[in-house]
Amino acid sequence: MYFPFFYRTVFLYLAVLLAVRIMGKREVGQLSAFDLVVAIMIAELAAMAMEKTDMPLYQGMIPILTLVLLEILFSWLSLKSHTVRRLIDGVPSIVISNGEIVEKELRRLRYNISDLLGQLRQKDVCNIADVQFAVLETSGELSVVLKADKRPLTPGDLGLPTGYEGLPAPLIFDGKLHSKNLAKIKLDEAWLISELKKKGVAKIEDVLFASLDCQGQLYVSRKDRP
Repeated sequence: MYFPFFYRTVFLYLAVLLAVRIMGKREVGQLSAFDLVVAIMIAELAAMAMEKTDMPLYQGMIPILTLVLLEILFSWLSLKSHTVRRLIDGVPSIVISNGEIVEKELRRLRYNISDLLGQLRQKDVCNIADVQFAVLETSGELSVVLKADKRPLTPGDLGLPTGYEGLPAPLIFDGKLHSKNLAKIKLDEAWLISELKKKGVAKIEDVLFASLDCQGQLYVSRKDRP
């Protein structure tokens, strides 16, 4: 009498495992809010299909496969559209800038000081004044960039002067120009196209990602294919 439970459990376990693998490693290593909802729903649907032995297995698999297809669809749309990516995954937020807490951003994110200090300690950072930038990623992970003279084996340890280091400005995502970022650094599209040509890139659409650092160095990564 327990055999139906056994084979349904094995089948659904393998099916869910395959579904997670199809959705990609990103689902395992980095769960956004959207990914978390999909994972919880798949788990609930699988549990329901295991418990209801009178339900044909294909009826339990249809909603799971639907969720997998939706996840793949939205992931594909996120690759093609920065707007869709912002809507689904959100955007990283700078919560510390030049050693100062960005209080307005903390309020907007409903992210308290205790959480911030806790995540800094996980990065072996005890003093906020040592932080150049701290960025709360869309996954909830805190990325920390220490000030130049506070990093291990830095020029500061050797008594050498250091210059200001800011975050690089992203200019191109997936062949799409970010005009606002370009305007913030007081440059225009003509300048960018000229610099791309110097690197052997004919047009913006051929660029996967491009950014400009505070030293004026343009980083360009081309697309593998058009």
